[in-house]
Amino acid sequence: MDTKFIIAEIDAEITSLQTARAVLAQVVIASAAVVPASKPRKRRRLSKAARERIAAAQRKRWAAVKKAAKTSPVKVAKSVAAPAKKRANRRLSAEAKKRIADAQRKRWAAIKATKKAVKAAPAKNVAKKAPVAKAKEAAPKKAAAKKAPAAKAKIAASEKTVPLSAEVAPA
Repeated sequence: MDTKFIIAEIDAEITSLQTARAVLAQVVIASAAVVPASKPRKRRRLSKAARERIAAAQRKRWAAVKKAAKTSPVKVAKSVAAPAKKRANRRLSAEAKKRIADAQRKRWAAIKATKKAVKAAPAKNVAKKAPVAKAKEAAPKKAAAKKAPAAKAKIAASEKTVPLSAEVAPA
């Protein structure tokens, strides 16, 4: 194909896309103008009887508050007259600090003692273990015991065969 022909095709495609875009832009503008404004929400109004019930209930609440204020004016006066005290910073006495520090040291000593006991216990078990050669022989038996019966049969068959090192005797 000729490159000039390809360029001409691309230009034609660009022109058609631009016209399509212009048409769509006009449709969007026209549709925005056509959409009517939403209706304002209707305001909810209370009936006269409902307003009276609410007002009576509020009057009753205020009457109770005023009655409580008249019956105990001394308490109100004291609470109003007393200035708000700033809460003092509480501090530990030297004796209390010492008790806390001693208790913490005791806790840490107990933790360290348990750690030492745990480390010492496995060390004793290591000394009691069988020599390494016996341990290596025991390991395959344990693994074989855990395997399925079919696997046991295969292992037993392989043990019956004589290893190559045993066949060739040194001369």
